[in-house]
Amino acid sequence: MAIGVVAGIVLAAIVAAIGLFKLMWRVAEPNEALVISGSTHKTEGVGQGMGFRIVTGRGTLVLPGVQAVRKLSLDLNETQLSVDCVTHQGIPLRVKGVVIFKVGDDLVSIANAARRFLDQQKMMPERVHIVFAGHLRSIVGGLTVEDMIRDREKLTGQTRMACGTEMEKLGLIVDSLQIHEIEDPTGYIKNLAMPHAAAVQRDARIAQAEANRLATEAEQAAFARMAEATRDSEILQAGYQAERDKAAATARQAGPLSEAAARQEVVVQETRVAELEAHRREQQLQADVRKPADAAAYETRTRAEAERDARISAAQAKAKETELAAAAEATRVTTAATADATATEARGLASAKATRATGEAEAAATQARGLAEAESAKARGLAEAEAIKARAAALAENQEAVVAQQLAENWPAIVEAGAGAFGNVEHMVLLNGAEGMSEMFAKALTMGGTGLGVARQLLSTMGHAPAGSSAAPTTASAGASAGPAVNGRVPIREE
Repeated sequence: MAIGVVAGIVLAAIVAAIGLFKLMWRVAEPNEALVISGSTHKTEGVGQGMGFRIVTGRGTLVLPGVQAVRKLSLDLNETQLSVDCVTHQGIPLRVKGVVIFKVGDDLVSIANAARRFLDQQKMMPERVHIVFAGHLRSIVGGLTVEDMIRDREKLTGQTRMACGTEMEKLGLIVDSLQIHEIEDPTGYIKNLAMPHAAAVQRDARIAQAEANRLATEAEQAAFARMAEATRDSEILQAGYQAERDKAAATARQAGPLSEAAARQEVVVQETRVAELEAHRREQQLQADVRKPADAAAYETRTRAEAERDARISAAQAKAKETELAAAAEATRVTTAATADATATEARGLASAKATRATGEAEAAATQARGLAEAESAKARGLAEAEAIKARAAALAENQEAVVAQQLAENWPAIVEAGAGAFGNVEHMVLLNGAEGMSEMFAKALTMGGTGLGVARQLLSTMGHAPAGSSAAPTTASAGASAGPAVNGRVPIREE
């Protein structure tokens, strides 16, 4: 009983000791630091009389009710930067970036961060943003837009250096600072890039055009090679097709040739078989028919010879008689054939002579007609030449008479030409009666005289008159030579 009580007490004491130990023992996680306050502790590097103890990565005993234990996170933190700045050129920009930071791993940094952020750890990003925003505005104010674009690393380095001292005081270290974007509300950066973009676009278009040209040339060359290859292929195919056609024709001919050769061989064999069969039949006939027939024939021949000798004498006499009759008939036929041949030859000669005579007569008639036509044409030509010669002589001797005769022959046409002046007159009023009528006809004849003079000159030219011919006859003389008029018209004589 006493042993059990003692064992129970000991066990209870052990359990109580374990519970008390767990209550007093604190362990710092790898990403946190324990800040123990409530007693004076000396921490290396942070001076004396700090008033709290820092534990990282290990465990420690804490007196409950005497000491207070709080945790400071050593995790990474980030803050987004969006800062409105003005460059050295006075151009407003908005710089966007991100800052990744944490509490330093050394005890000094942990102590500084604990004093500032132990109860306000969520305010770290805001405080860091304020620090970086101020320094970023100051640094951007000393740079140009071109410097920021061309050397963004310089902007990042200067910002980290400017904020380093203040971050150390806060117990923080910057793991990364990145400038993501630089916004340009005024469009300065866009305008700055336009010349370069235009140059790049120009070079790109030139390069594209050159590439298109090279591609087109390559395509054309490829098409030409394809056409050449197609041509060569078609030529080869045509050659192969010709060879195939030739082989097919040979093959088509080989069948009939083979069949003919086979048929020929069959015919040869059949011929041989027929010859053998005929020979066999001949032998069979000799054995079955010829020998008995020879015996019978001998008997018959002997009898026939006796009868023949008797008939020969009679036949010789009959033959002599027939020979004489045949000779007579042959003589008659020969005589008749000779007569027919002579008659036929005579008829042919007569027909040939008649044809020849007809041809000669036609040729003579044709020649006679040609000669007659030639003589007639010659006579007409000579007559016309004599007439022209006579007319020329008459014209040379008495030109006025010839001209007057030809004017008289053409008098109706001349009068019609003179009366053409009254062709468009519908009504004519004569004031002087018969005298007016006479005067009007006198004027018409005067106009006709003018026409007669022109006609005379034309006829003189047609008649090949000499250049010094006399003047045209007057109207009265022309009228006298013209002869009588019928119904006011002079008849025209046709040559």
